[in-house]
Amino acid sequence: MRQVARPRPSAWRGVSVTGGIAALALALGGCLPHDVAAPAPPSAAEPHPAAVAAPRPTDPRPVTPAPTLSDDHADAHPTAPADRTDRAGPAHRAERAEDPDPGWAPNPDWNPDPDPDPDGLSGELWHDPSSAAARQVRAWQAEGRLAEARLLRALADQPTAEWIGDQPRQKAHRVTESARASGRTPVLVGYHIPYRDCGNHSAGGAPDGAAYRRWAHDLAAGIGDREALVILEPDAVAQVVDGCVPAELRGERLDLLRHAVVTLSGLPGTRVYLDAGNAGWVPDPARLVPSLQRAGIAYADGFALNVSNFHTTRASVDYGHRLSRLLDDAHFVVDTSRNGRGPAEDDGLGDTWCNPPGRAIGQPPTTRTGHPRVDAYLWIKRPGESDGTCRGGPPAGQWWPSYALELVRNAGG
Repeated sequence: MRQVARPRPSAWRGVSVTGGIAALALALGGCLPHDVAAPAPPSAAEPHPAAVAAPRPTDPRPVTPAPTLSDDHADAHPTAPADRTDRAGPAHRAERAEDPDPGWAPNPDWNPDPDPDPDGLSGELWHDPSSAAARQVRAWQAEGRLAEARLLRALADQPTAEWIGDQPRQKAHRVTESARASGRTPVLVGYHIPYRDCGNHSAGGAPDGAAYRRWAHDLAAGIGDREALVILEPDAVAQVVDGCVPAELRGERLDLLRHAVVTLSGLPGTRVYLDAGNAGWVPDPARLVPSLQRAGIAYADGFALNVSNFHTTRASVDYGHRLSRLLDDAHFVVDTSRNGRGPAEDDGLGDTWCNPPGRAIGQPPTTRTGHPRVDAYLWIKRPGESDGTCRGGPPAGQWWPSYALELVRNAGG
């Protein structure tokens, strides 16, 4: 398989995202593996969905679907399978966005608004002014809780991904229209695969394959010709590899992912990244390759790592480069939303990936990563939304203001 770089939409040439955070940290998180038989190779000829333009002939890279978005953000965000106990890892560090070698100590000189790169700054990532974090800031201001409101604004002002599950056409249209009106590019997460999260905290998704294919077409129709960066189906491929998905469902899942990748990659302004788990889930990245190939990675712009996890940026980038070399130097993005202190140690109260205490927000979103194959650091998981009903948290995907405030406070320490 040879991956050919797809031309980037204009707003993805040197995007640099501003933010009001003075000192932040970088970190990592993890999950555990099971061996499964390598899936059958994809067919030579992949039919393109009728209602969506086919991928460009020179662009044979696969794309993955993005997680759900709801108006109140109540759709569950992915969480690790029950046995993923290595989902955290400490490390403090606020780096310059252009620093090619992230370190481990806070850098008080880090600049969240670096100068445009040599390719030129043509756009920024979109953030939702009506997000739960933004509404919380306004509520605390009205209540006179000004210090807390100021702290939380460091989170509310950052662009975070919009998760899309049900009603994909309406939600994608609303977000991409709002983003285009502001001259910015939104990050969408497609999250609707059947047997989602293997029935755990973030259970749900499409009832069957036919419904999922319709969902993929609706998501594409909602995006249309507007710009978007899509993260497709967090956890879906890694759950096939680690054995979480029953054997009889694995082939269909990978084929459905391929369908979504091909559908979305045909859009003129959309970049697609298929989720590939995290640095601690499948330690040997070679085990992911057959499944990623069948899932259409050859049609995507690359893969995504560390979604909803806590692994450090350094560990995620190192792991990503190992996987990239096995996929013809594929590009990738890393979720840095909550990795400012790395993964948590086991406290005996449950899985360390589920609402672990003492974590912090990480590197603000930016495309200035200093690594040619790392296209962006993104806040894919929305900081402050629960991983599930563990450690006193609300259901997965629901806003938890006290946890959000803790993530911000810990970033400065």
